[in-house]
Parts: sequence; C-alpha cells; structure tokens
Amino acid sequence: MTERIWTSDPNKPNPKEECSPQSAEDFTGIQDVHRDSLHGRARVSLAPARSQEGARMNLAGTRLRAMFAKRTPLPCDWQREYVYKESKKPRFSRKAMTFITKILFNNILGRFIHDDFHEAVSSMTITDAFLFLMVHWVDKVEKWHRLPVILGLIYLAVRRRLHQHYNLISVGKSPSGVRVNPGDYKYRTADGSYGDPFNEGAGSQGTFFGRNIMPVDQTDKLKKPDPMVVATKLLTRTQYKDTGKQLNMIAASWIQFMIHDWVELIAPKEVANKCPLTSFKFYPTKEFSTGFDDVKTGAKNIRTHWWDGSVIYGSDKERLQKVRTLVDGKLKISEDGLLQQDEDGIPISGDIKNSWAGVSTLQDLFIKEHNAICDALKKEYPALNDEELYRHARLITSAVIAKIHTIDWTVELLKTDMLLAGMRINWYGFLGKKFKDTFGHVGGSTLGGLVGLKKPINHGVPYTLTEEFTSVYRMHQLLPDSMHLRNINVTPGLNKSPPLLEEVPMPDLIGHKGEKTLSQIGFTRQFVSMGHQACGALELCNYPSWLQDLVAQDVDGKDRPDHVDLAALEVYRDRERKVARYNQFRRNLLLIPISKWEDLTEDKEAIEVLKEVYGDDVEELDLMVGLMAEKKIKGFAISETSFIVFLLMASRRLEADRFFTSDFNEEAYTKKGFEWVNTTESLKDVLNRHYPEISKKWINSTSAFSVWDSPPNAPNPIPLYLRFPS
Repeated sequence: MTERIWTSDPNKPNPKEECSPQSAEDFTGIQDVHRDSLHGRARVSLAPARSQEGARMNLAGTRLRAMFAKRTPLPCDWQREYVYKESKKPRFSRKAMTFITKILFNNILGRFIHDDFHEAVSSMTITDAFLFLMVHWVDKVEKWHRLPVILGLIYLAVRRRLHQHYNLISVGKSPSGVRVNPGDYKYRTADGSYGDPFNEGAGSQGTFFGRNIMPVDQTDKLKKPDPMVVATKLLTRTQYKDTGKQLNMIAASWIQFMIHDWVELIAPKEVANKCPLTSFKFYPTKEFSTGFDDVKTGAKNIRTHWWDGSVIYGSDKERLQKVRTLVDGKLKISEDGLLQQDEDGIPISGDIKNSWAGVSTLQDLFIKEHNAICDALKKEYPALNDEELYRHARLITSAVIAKIHTIDWTVELLKTDMLLAGMRINWYGFLGKKFKDTFGHVGGSTLGGLVGLKKPINHGVPYTLTEEFTSVYRMHQLLPDSMHLRNINVTPGLNKSPPLLEEVPMPDLIGHKGEKTLSQIGFTRQFVSMGHQACGALELCNYPSWLQDLVAQDVDGKDRPDHVDLAALEVYRDRERKVARYNQFRRNLLLIPISKWEDLTEDKEAIEVLKEVYGDDVEELDLMVGLMAEKKIKGFAISETSFIVFLLMASRRLEADRFFTSDFNEEAYTKKGFEWVNTTESLKDVLNRHYPEISKKWINSTSAFSVWDSPPNAPNPIPLYLRFPS
C-alpha cells in the first residue's frame, strides 16, 4: 500500500511506504480527513470501500465539503495528502477529466448554475456534475414534487446519489480491525457492535455522531441573536395549529424528544418578562477530540446508532438485563399491559429519559410484540433456550419497527404518491412486494430494494447517525397543550369517533407524573385518544409553552433539579454543535439558498418578526427557525430541507445494516420470524395482534398514524408509478 503526497507540483509525487496488517485490496476508500494548517494540505486516511471509484467519489466529496464549509474555494484546493490504491488508469486522464469539467461547467453551462455552486460543481466528477445539473435545473423551476411519479422517483434517486457522494463525513478515527465473521454474531449485540462486518465498532454505543455537512464554528455567535429572543419571538406557541387529519398523536409519539445535555443562558431584559424562565442552567455538550484537524471535536452517542429497537431493549448490558425476565426470552411488562416500575417508581424499559405517556404506550405495545414473537418461536422451535429466543425476537421486533417506520409512518408524514412509491421501493424494490415475496431479492437496490441486498453498503464511510439528522428531527411542535381523553365505554359515533370525556394538560403526562396518570387512564383509552387527536403542525410560533419550563431527567429517568426552556436550548444546541445555519445548510445540501425573507415564507407577519430578530441578513437565520418557516410542499408535514436529510439518512439506516441486507434471511431471523416480518405491513397489523377490539371498533382510517375518524384511502385504478400529482 502506497501513501502519496500531492504537493504544489503534482508531477513530483513523494511516495512513502506504510505497513499495514491488511491487504491493500481492502482499502480503496477514503474516509478520515484532516487539514495540516502549517503545510496547507488535507490528509485523507484509508477506510474499507468497495472500489477505486468509491475512493475517487469520497475524495471529490472531501473537496466539495471543504469548499462549502468556508463558502469560498480552498486556497490550494488540489493540494492534498492521501493514501490510496494505485489506479491502473493513467493519472493524466483524471487531470484531463477535471480540466474538462471545469471548462464545461464554468464557461459553457455555468449560466445555468446558481453562483454559489460553480466552484463545487467544478470539483465533482463529470458524471456527478451532469447529474447535479439535472436536479439543479428542476430545483430552479421548483417543480420536482409536481413531476409524474416515475420522473420524480428518478429525480430523488439522482439527488440521493449526490448526497451519498458528498454529504457523508466520518468523524473520528475508524478502527482498522480484521473483518468480522457474521456467523459469529447472528444477533444484535447489547451495545450495537458487529452490525457492520467490515467495522466491528461502527454504529455502536459511544461512537461519534457523523456529519452530513462540515462543522461551522459559531463560538463568537452562540448568543447572536440571543436564543431566548429567538425562542420567544419566533417559536413560542401563540395559537395552536394542528395537522388536520394527516397525523395523529400516535405519529407524534414516534419521535423521542426532550433534552440530553445543558449550559447557562440569561434572558435579555427586553423579553425576560415574556419568558417562562428568566434564566436557567445546563451543562455544555461533552465533546471529545477526534485526533484530526479538520473536524477537531465531536459528540458521542450514548445509545446505539442502529435501527435495533434500543428504545425497548437499551444500549448496554446493564439495561438489557434489567428489562428481561430471563424466562423464555421475554421482556418485563405489568399485568395491565403497561411498563413495570422499579422500587423508585421509574419505568423499566430501554429508553426512559424525558419520556411521556405517548412514548410509554408504544413501548408497551412493542414489548407485547416481542413477547408474542417469543411465544410463536417457542411453539415452532421448542429446543430454543431463553437467550436464543430473546435474540431472535429482538431481531424480528426491530425489523418490524423499521418496516412500519419506512412504509407506514413516513408515508403519512410525506403524504404524496411519489413518496408512497419511494418508501415502498426502499423496502421492496421497484418490482414490488408480490414479486419479492415470490422470487426473493432480485437485482440491486432499485429493483429489489435496500432490504435484502447481498451486502451492506456504507459508501466508504462507517455508519453513524449525524448531527444534522438530529437537528432536523427536532419536532416538539407536534405536541399539543393537552390530551383529549375519549369515552371508550360507548357505541362509536360517526366514522368510529368516540365522544370527548375530558382534557388532560400535557405536563400531567410527562415524566414520573405521566406514568401515574397513564396507570389511571389505561392503555386502551390512552391509545384510542391519541389516535383520534391531531398533532401539532411544524410551523413558527407553535412550540409548546409547557416545554419552555420543563423538568428534565438524566439517563436513568431521575428528575434534575433545574427547569429549562427547551426551545431556547435547541436553538443554542445547533450553534454549539457547529451545525450550519439555515442558508449554509441548504447550500451544503445542494439546495438553492434564499436571498430574501420572501423566498422563505409568504407570511408577512412572520417576515416582520424575522426582520426584527435577524435584521436583513438571511445568513444569520437559525436552522430550526428556517425549517419551521419554510413553505411546505403539498402533502409534506416537514420542510423540503428536512426531507433531503431524511432522503439520505433513512436509506442509509437500512442499506448499511447487515441485519437488513446480507443477514435479512431465514437463517438469521428463523423461517417463522422472517415470515412474521414479511407479513407485517403497518402499525395497524401490530395493534390487531394484541388489541383487535381497538382496530375493529375505533379505527376508520387506512393508517393508524392518521386521525382515526378520517375516511380510508380511496382506491385508485391508475398504477402507482403512472400517477401525476393532484
């Protein structure tokens, strides 16, 4: 394996030999990047990848990300030091292609490209540059979501490819261990290790959050404008706005919310009398050195990054042992179908920090699902012991959760034919469910879907969740001010709607108090009530005020002494964790930035407040505020900007995980378990298994995530791929 340094004279390489315990054939990708500030070079170290093409993609991505991070070209953009496998192609061909790309796109096609993207496009491969030009042209006319379904799917596939090449950034060193034999770990481990056969630590507990965008240091702007001013003027709920019939409170409960870490903020005098809290204290995010200069520090995840059901199982051996009965593979649950509590009154489940009754009911439901799977497996395979039953049931339950999220929850969140088709392609492939059920996975990810691929794909970057993914998942606006409890002891009304019984303030449903309230309400009444209540809309001035005077908890579910303003904290967290502000965020995602407030929203009143807080400088707009203010695509409950991150990361959570790819089979899941996953299509299916009376009596809608008294989806005779947007 050769390490080559590109200096100011590319014709005078300076090779160095480097010893490695692994074959050079295993190291053709480029992963960890850091900049030598003294020599003006960027250093890129090796990581496993699939091909030399993957290495070139990642190098190009490094250049692109570095340019966007500073919004100006690097002074010596092509001067970089990296390790790579020698290509059989002459080096002049790569230089020639780069030269052709620059000439073509800067001088000929540049007039069709937004000024902010010229330098970025000239650093792409010529293939990616043409693909970018295609999606960019569609973006300029704002038409992609109005395309026929089949053309829209092509647009999304091309855009996802670009983000896979240029928006996956590894943080921290990747261990260069020996490849794991998947046969030694046919189950999900407690801490998430061995989920990637090429990198045993990828996605495990305690690993760094990755990045979709290079960090933007905002140390000198942490309080500019003051987060409590931003929260009070632009986020705090003035009048409750909901999502109509599109999403209910069960859909909102899928998003685990509240706080992880803390610092100190003092409200300025001009808004102190309007804030629920005039001051509050919290600890700063704990940062760790990455050992590199480009991304010097990063935050680590106390949970696993994988889609492994850790919300009910936990992310370490200690929590895992606490939730298990150690009999027949089952998990602990009380006789009334709710979470058991320990001697301190703290619920027993995988993730209990900052929870509320809505999340607890989902934990209850999937603990019952896990235990039912154990019963089915024991009946089918009586020789399986407690540990084997548990491991198989966890694998199956996690896949059921992931599948429901992919083809049920997300479809309701992004309610269009295009995304219905897209999410089903992610799971089943273009050929569809019937074909896959009959013939198995055929072809690559397009024809056969991401689930069931022959091997996991990480695009040369070890799998993790990212800081940016966390940021766009801040959706506390979905929560109302009170829960509308329904009377379930009567005959259903029109569209299976139960009458209102009483309103329960949301503060009575959170934390320890919430568990006590839930025990009085009961699972069925709580779940039916959530199903019939619309959740809040993701818009400006719709952040629950009760979350701005919040008692937070530590990882063990114990209350902390100080109250916090969660809205202000979330604004601060993005800045502190070096997440780009809204306009720069869009640039890095190859989305056209706004140039004036009118590009963001048509709400004149909102524009006035935005100017009051940020002045005329749209570059200062905080990401969270921009996501809430942004014009929504018809049918989308989230912003387009958030969706683009989802497009990349939702696919990545499936394609990078061996238990959804190479080990998604009867050998790992058992024949019975594999059938269980393949025949579960929705949350309603899970409800039917455990509470059939709920579905039969109270659900009129097609999905359990839309408001239950809404009419079922009307049949459409036009094939899905041939449909046009309404």
